[in-house]
Amino acid sequence: VQLQASGGGLVQAGGSLRLSCAASGNTFSIGDIYWYRQAPGKQRELVATITFGGSTGYVDSVKGRFTISRDNAKNTVYLQMNSLKPADTAVYYCNARSRAFYPRAEYWGQGTLVTVSS
Repeated sequence: VQLQASGGGLVQAGGSLRLSCAASGNTFSIGDIYWYRQAPGKQRELVATITFGGSTGYVDSVKGRFTISRDNAKNTVYLQMNSLKPADTAVYYCNARSRAFYPRAEYWGQGTLVTVSS
């Protein structure tokens, strides 16, 4: 499985961006998908989760502003980010893990930079 993240860029505070994470390869083995971010000088943190069944979860700092979704037909997961803040500036990574009953595996995308100016 390969993951390709895209959609980052420079945006003013209050603006929006939509990140995409496109999967290729043995996509039928993919279960839950995660978006992480890593700001300069900080540890990588989990931002949002979407399970194979479509359940979602968010870190408190992005609740109400970010929405994670998946289009299984396109093998793509999205992170819609609204009301962006300078604190959201980070490299965003998508991560996928294998479904139950498949060989245990974890995959990472290459990261896409989001910069929010004040």
